[in-house]
Amino acid sequence: VEFHGRVWDVRRDRFEYGSSAIAREYVDQTGAVAILALDENDRARLIRQYRHPIATRDWEIPAGLLDIEDEDPLVAAQRELGEEADLRASEWSLLVDFFTSPGGSTEAIRVYLARGLSETPAFDRAEEEAELETRWASLDEIVDAVLERRIGNSILAVAALAAQASRARGWASLGDANAPWPQQPRRGARA
Repeated sequence: VEFHGRVWDVRRDRFEYGSSAIAREYVDQTGAVAILALDENDRARLIRQYRHPIATRDWEIPAGLLDIEDEDPLVAAQRELGEEADLRASEWSLLVDFFTSPGGSTEAIRVYLARGLSETPAFDRAEEEAELETRWASLDEIVDAVLERRIGNSILAVAALAAQASRARGWASLGDANAPWPQQPRRGARA
C-alpha cells in the first residue's frame, strides 16, 4: 500500500506477466452498489449531490460503498435506497455488474433495479449529502441525456442504457438480486 485513505488505498503491485516483471499502481476500492429505482411509469429517482473530485453537483442514482465488513450487497443497496432517495422497494433484480476503470481501479459496481417503490421518512443527511436533491425523470429522458452527452456520471449512464436494453427485451435479462458476484474484488479474485 503506497497510500492509505479513508475511502480507498493506492497500491503498487510487482508481478510477472509472461516474461516481463511489471509494476503497476492502482486504486484499491471496496466496490459499491447502485440502485436504479423505477416507478410504475418507468421514471427513475435521481439524486444530485456535490462531488468534490469534479467540483460540481452531479445527477446520479443512489449508490454506496461496500465499506461495512461482510455486508451483503443487496442489503447495502436496500440501505442506500432509503438513505439517499427516501424510498424502499418490494421488488429487487440484478440489472448489471461492471468495473468503473479496470486499468486503474479495482472498483466493481453492482447495479440493482428496484421496483414496487414506496416513500420512507427522510433520512438525516450530513456532509455532501446534506444538500442532496431528488427528482423523478423518465428512463427515456435519461437515455436521451446520456446520448446527447448531457450526463457524464458513468453509473447513471450504464444503468440507464442497461435498463433501456433490458426493457426492450421484456426485462428478460434481469438477474436474481442474490446472484453470486465473483468479479467483486473483495469477494472474488482478489479476496
